[in-house]
Amino acid sequence: MIDVTFDELMELVVHGFEIGGVTVLVLGALGAFAHAVMVARRTGLRDAYETARRSVGRAILLGLELLIIADIVLTITVDPTLESALALGLIVLVRTFLSFSLEVELEGTLPWRRGSGGTGTPAHQRDTPA
Repeated sequence: MIDVTFDELMELVVHGFEIGGVTVLVLGALGAFAHAVMVARRTGLRDAYETARRSVGRAILLGLELLIIADIVLTITVDPTLESALALGLIVLVRTFLSFSLEVELEGTLPWRRGSGGTGTPAHQRDTPA
């Protein structure tokens, strides 16, 4: 029988989330660029650029969320010290700012102003060709 301690198990969980986050970043970016090439062939470079920008932004947002989960699990299970909690707070603050900035870039409006532009439809749904 394999004898694994709780800390070792949690480190494996953390590595899983880190691998998942990096995988989402890499595959999301590659997929975004492949999709942009298809869009460029159909509608032109301007639409391809916007498609790639939105898709890469979404991949970054999801990848950041997975990496934040890894940092939280690591801090609360493996290394629960004041120093690691402060480092986690700083990491989450920076990543939250990045996520917020990307969300505003993708949607074209502040989160609390969505739906007040008259249509109630998020920007990413309005910009998508039918």
